[in-house]
Amino acid sequence: MIIFVTGTNTDVGKTVATAVLASALAQSGREVVYAKPLQTGEPGNSGDAATVRALAGVEVTEMARFPEPLAPNLSARRAGMTPPSKEELRDWIAGLDAPGRVVLVEGAGGLLVRLADDYTLADVATNLLIVTSLGLGSLNAAELTVREAQRRGINVMGLIGGSLPARPDLATRLNVDELPAVTGCRLWGSVQEGAGALGREDFARMARELFPGDVCAQLLAHAE
Repeated sequence: MIIFVTGTNTDVGKTVATAVLASALAQSGREVVYAKPLQTGEPGNSGDAATVRALAGVEVTEMARFPEPLAPNLSARRAGMTPPSKEELRDWIAGLDAPGRVVLVEGAGGLLVRLADDYTLADVATNLLIVTSLGLGSLNAAELTVREAQRRGINVMGLIGGSLPARPDLATRLNVDELPAVTGCRLWGSVQEGAGALGREDFARMARELFPGDVCAQLLAHAE
């Protein structure tokens, strides 16, 4: 099973939310592989895959890296590098799939960020989870992302709140209730702000509480 993860924008907590889901699925007995097709702006062994490995302890893999912290197509262009074609990326992702395995594919930024000059995550995604911001302005961004994904025929499995403050303001409190109403998609849960700083054991406990086994099963049932 392949599930793509995108954000309503950059810096909404997408990587940590993906790690939470990876940890919860692994604890519920699923084999989980995290895939980051295109990483930009991170040296050496750092980056989103390294973060997910450290937090969730699951297998991780990357396809390509480009040096500057920009959209992949721009970072590749400025470095004189060539991003993989849409077909190459699709084949790489398909090659990770296996019976009984959940492959979580994290995109770059939002749904329409250019992975190469001629395609975005929306051109390759099938099943999609959307990590959304929760503060002021989030309703518009979430609904736009959901509507565009659905317009393209992508199966939107639901939303995950990327970073919920311990003391949310009024807009955030209202948005948590309003997001399912305006998008028509389930908000599966919201990751607490600062979760990425937790140790492995505490992170696993938090992931298990947010996505217990029955919720993991419900979520996977939304995949096509």
